[in-house]
Amino acid sequence: MKNFLQYNPTKLYFGEGQVKQISEELEQGQSVLVVFGGGSIKKNGVYDAVMTELETAEATVYELTGVEPNPRLTTVQKGVDLCKENGIDFLLAVGGGSVIDCTKAIAVGAKYSGDPWDLITQKAPIESALPLGTVLTLAATGSEMNMVSVISNWETNDKLGWGSPLVYPRFSVLDPTYTFSVPEHQTVYGIVDSMSHALEHYFHRTENTPMIDGFIESLLRTAIETGPKLVENLDSYEYRETMMYLSTTAFNGTLMNGTDGGDWASHRIEHALSAVYDIPHGGGLAILFPNWIEHVLEDDPSRVKQLAVNVFGISPEGKSDLETAREGAQALRDFWDTLGAPSRLADYDIDDSDFDRIVEKTFIKPGVGTYKQLDKDSVRDILKRSL
Repeated sequence: MKNFLQYNPTKLYFGEGQVKQISEELEQGQSVLVVFGGGSIKKNGVYDAVMTELETAEATVYELTGVEPNPRLTTVQKGVDLCKENGIDFLLAVGGGSVIDCTKAIAVGAKYSGDPWDLITQKAPIESALPLGTVLTLAATGSEMNMVSVISNWETNDKLGWGSPLVYPRFSVLDPTYTFSVPEHQTVYGIVDSMSHALEHYFHRTENTPMIDGFIESLLRTAIETGPKLVENLDSYEYRETMMYLSTTAFNGTLMNGTDGGDWASHRIEHALSAVYDIPHGGGLAILFPNWIEHVLEDDPSRVKQLAVNVFGISPEGKSDLETAREGAQALRDFWDTLGAPSRLADYDIDDSDFDRIVEKTFIKPGVGTYKQLDKDSVRDILKRSL
């Protein structure tokens, strides 16, 4: 294991009815910008529940609506302008990871005099941020309990991940009933996204990490057991509850303790892919990740073999490590297929015509991958396998 510091200041209020904690967390009379996406929270009652708590806190409420599934810099700028024009004290994200990511970018942009993209691209340091809280309505990204955000600049077709300890949410409300209205395809994307975060952490090169490895394997087995049941029973509190906590745990920092942090090349490639084609993040990962696994196991099958045996229950008897590993890669693909996730770029009518641009955007920041450091030919190979 490596030396590590574990730090996560987010208060997690988990369970039905926890929205009442909002009025307890806010100072009386604050100016609050509520950030959300479409109109679903007004249809399912979440909006009314949040507004009741803000009224109890005697908050002056402003709203930013219309956050995109891949949140855009233009929307971030709208939020920044609202904050500066109205003296906003606190930000409240009500939605899934896209809404929370957008809110994090608004939080730092509101304290910066220049273009928020400067902060995201690290051209300028992040020195301050408005405080924020979240009310989660989609279990997927884990953004409700981490310091990470992903923002798209549609003018340049760039999609970049960034982070700062200043954007950990002060508190996050996780009520599984708030995810009941999430449709099947978005639920599937959330399962894939959560599992992908666990898998990214799993592919590390640090020795003597049995506890963290076992933790990740347990999380993945839980997703494999619960995911299909949830897809068949979308209004099950039990299954929504399990997946909601699993999603948060998969990316709140716990799974990287004592390791090098994991690989994350699949996410880098997907960010480049969806920057060009604006496809759902979970859908892109479902296509790319098994093909990344098939690419890396050719060089070193040991880690994929461990995944195959410990997560998918594949027997290694009478097989080479490479054969067992290949069965493990196929088992992941087969599982996501049973959920109804996309498996080929063709599912989004994507061909190889923009591969060169996707490869270049994958390397907009140096260093792609740690379990296996990829070059441009490697990324192109993974894309070709994904056709």
